[in-house]
Amino acid sequence: MSALAKKRFGQHFLHDGRVIARILQALNPQPGQRIVEIGPGRGALTAPLLQRIGELQVVEIDRDVIAPLQRACGDAPGLHLHMADALKFDFAQLAAPGQPLRLVGNLPYNISTPLLFHLLDQAHAVQDMLFMLQKEMVDRMAALPGEPDYGRLSVALAARAEVSWLFHVGPGSFSPPPQVDSAVVRVVPRAPDFEIHDWPTFDRVVMQAFGQRRKQLGNSLRQIAHADDFRSASIDPELRAERLSAAEFARLANQIHAEQSRRDGSQPSR
Repeated sequence: MSALAKKRFGQHFLHDGRVIARILQALNPQPGQRIVEIGPGRGALTAPLLQRIGELQVVEIDRDVIAPLQRACGDAPGLHLHMADALKFDFAQLAAPGQPLRLVGNLPYNISTPLLFHLLDQAHAVQDMLFMLQKEMVDRMAALPGEPDYGRLSVALAARAEVSWLFHVGPGSFSPPPQVDSAVVRVVPRAPDFEIHDWPTFDRVVMQAFGQRRKQLGNSLRQIAHADDFRSASIDPELRAERLSAAEFARLANQIHAEQSRRDGSQPSR
């Protein structure tokens, strides 16, 4: 009996062979690479991946899909299964010196954002990620300053990775069909080409600015930024959050952090 999709895991099983072929083409997996599939489900992507590379790590939380997954893969000895919650799993342990991880998966919509940041926290062990996500989320991930979908997620990712919107996937490619469209995105972790002196300050500034995105920055950040901070960072306090690039947010956050460190009598961290 096939495993049924569970709402609590946000499961929508991919079954469209054309979409699977496009994912494989975009991933271009090579034997010897350390590839990890997150949420393999019934194995629609797992089986062809194994056929190409012979060895694959998979992380799955739902015990009920294990039997159909193993059947789909023909009980291949190269399938290494980790029964775990991906939000808590230590992916870095699967990497090896000179062999960073390549991550792939059809991610549950209900955990996509926290899972992305959990993986980026382990970016030292990750080469790239290729994920199927809700299209609305991929639009926000890849948006540029001034675009309608640009927001906190866009800025947070722009400071941590290169994001590429690849292709659209309709609801009919899944069982059961979700009520939203999906898209495939590539995320390549990398250091920003601008300085961020204190990551918690940067993330706090971005969060607070977009928490009141209709307000001018001088108002939305009034609890943590002063007029002198905006002047020193060459940022117009009358702008709204969606007009600032990640580099400009970093410049303002660096100034706020430096001023806070000065008031506290400590040296700014780098």
